[in-house]
Amino acid sequence: MPMNIEAPTKLAVGRVRFFGKHHGEVNCSAFSPDGQTLLTASDDGCVYVWETRSRRLLWRMAGHRGPVKFCRFSPDGRLVASSSCDHTVRLWDVTRFKCLHVLRGKRAALPRSHRLLCGLCPVLFPTFGLVSAGHQRSVETVSFSPDSRQLASGGWDRRVILWEVQSGHNVRLLAGHRDSVQSSDFSPTADALATGSWDSTVHIWDLRVASPAVSYQELEGHTGNISCLCYSTSGLLASGSWDKTIRIWKPTTSSLLFQLKGHATWVKSLAFSPDELRLASAGYSHTPAEEPRPRLEFGSTLTTPKSACFYIQVKVWDCNTGKCLETLKGLLDVAHACVFTPDGKLLVAGSADAAT
Repeated sequence: MPMNIEAPTKLAVGRVRFFGKHHGEVNCSAFSPDGQTLLTASDDGCVYVWETRSRRLLWRMAGHRGPVKFCRFSPDGRLVASSSCDHTVRLWDVTRFKCLHVLRGKRAALPRSHRLLCGLCPVLFPTFGLVSAGHQRSVETVSFSPDSRQLASGGWDRRVILWEVQSGHNVRLLAGHRDSVQSSDFSPTADALATGSWDSTVHIWDLRVASPAVSYQELEGHTGNISCLCYSTSGLLASGSWDKTIRIWKPTTSSLLFQLKGHATWVKSLAFSPDELRLASAGYSHTPAEEPRPRLEFGSTLTTPKSACFYIQVKVWDCNTGKCLETLKGLLDVAHACVFTPDGKLLVAGSADAAT
């Protein structure tokens, strides 16, 4: 759903395109850095690669053994990372249509003295002789470093893991969240990683500190699960939550700059404009009880049942004042992703039934 932004108060919803070859619910969508390619992740265990303008399916990436929960392009646009309920992350080369790595827990034997404990008391030490280097439960978020050389992943095991993209090796484990990790983003300088959790906190991990010591600061204030995070090019951080608010932080001083209110439901996606003057936010659909549900149509052809149609709200905020510049409605159940393109458009992608 392209939206031309010619001036802060002039927004227009452009042509809506539908991508409908999924065989399960769509859990996530993501744009390439130039906005020319769209990713969609589905419960059918596949990631789909589409040409945004023509809606042509370029590649169907199969391999996960469970629903795909999240997907993201690397900043250089050459790689895709996908995460799944199968406890793994997959790295794909979209230029060669090839899976490069499957990032999973690898188990290694501990010293003999430790293994003896398992033999003496298997009830108390059932897995004491094994060490996991991967996720133990569903992986809910992935994010690339700005140079595309590192990948961060987080999930229901409350872990954040850093991976080396070229080798696929686990390089660091970050522990500290008290509930599922659902969102992540690297700082522009790659010396910090922000993670958002269902413990209602944002952690800023200092990646300059060598392992095994780990240092992080905790940003508190949200009263609901953290659902999305986004850094600006200068290092400001926006966080969206189930509490229906957005907070803009200055992580270097742990200070809160703005709290943005106005969403009717929880916030799913955020994007700063390249000039950092605007912040776009979108989330789940909301139809007031007094309003009839809209008909979702292409011309005169109904493309989805009336009962499946809801409005999402896309809001654009002034980052200098914290004021909402404009609110637009779109015909989606949920907005998974929004991104500003170099030509000044805001693209929003989400799902309606099993279509995106």
